[in-house]
Amino acid sequence: MILTNLENVPGKKTVEHFGLVSGSTVRAKHIGKDIAAGLKNIVGGELRGYTELLQEARHESVGRMMKEAERMGANAVVNIRFATSSVTQGASELFIYGTAVRVE
Repeated sequence: MILTNLENVPGKKTVEHFGLVSGSTVRAKHIGKDIAAGLKNIVGGELRGYTELLQEARHESVGRMMKEAERMGANAVVNIRFATSSVTQGASELFIYGTAVRVE
């Protein structure tokens, strides 16, 4: 599966358009990570717990979008975008969407 944030795949011709595909996940913060993040805010530096949480959320969302595209018969998703939203205090949604296409 080819994934790109461009409107088309360079060097490939779009031969079929399947439409919008998406994937999402809602993740909540962990109290232990919150405490560690609070301490890190005092001294500065990367909040590794949150970095890992976001990496896992991106991976899961992308996988769900790819499965939807595969079910449609696509071999690429173009014009991919990410969005986030707050669902409730301490929980956020990571949403990814794009256009499923077949390229040759």
